Amino acid sequence: MDAARAVLELGIVVERRKGSTRWAEWIWRPVEVVPGVPASRTWRRLVEGDGWVRWLAGTLPLVLHRAETADYRVALSAEPPQLYVVLRANEDDPEFPWKPFLLTASPFEAQVYAEPGDAIVEAVPMPEPVVAFVQEFVDRHHKDVPFLKRRRKRADAPPDAQSEFVSLGGAEEER
Repeated sequence: MDAARAVLELGIVVERRKGSTRWAEWIWRPVEVVPGVPASRTWRRLVEGDGWVRWLAGTLPLVLHRAETADYRVALSAEPPQLYVVLRANEDDPEFPWKPFLLTASPFEAQVYAEPGDAIVEAVPMPEPVVAFVQEFVDRHHKDVPFLKRRRKRADAPPDAQSEFVSLGGAEEER
C-alpha cells in the first residue's frame, strides 16, 4: 500500500436467473465478491440450481483513494457493509452479455454509473477480510473536513466586497 491508495483484487460472482417476463429471457446481476481469487478475466461456472447459475466472472481491483474515505465510511456503515459492482454490456460474447467493469467501495461513484441506465449496478455484501482492509485504510487516511458555507454578498454591498465564509464545523470564521 502506498500513501495515497490501496488495491485489493477480488473475484466477481455473477448470477444468471431465468427471467419472469416475456421481455427478459435472463436476469443477470452481481451477487458477491470473493477475496483470494487469482487475477482472471475468464468465466467459470460455480454452482447452479433450477433456473439459475452462478459464475465466477473474473476479477476486478478494489482501488481505494485517500480522498474518498468519507464515501467508504458510508459503505462501511451499511448493514451489512457493502461494495458496489458495475457490469457493462459485452457485445463480444453472446453467451455472457454482461462483463464486470468496476468494483468500488464508494456508493457515490456507483451511482454515477447507475444514472445513464446502460449498466447493471448492484450492492453486494463486503466480506469480513475486505471490511478490515477498507476500515484500516479509512482509519489511516480519513480527515474530517469542516463544512464551509459561503454567504452571498448583500444586494446593496459595494462591488469590491469579499464573499464571507462561515464554518459550520468548528473551524475559524472568515468575514
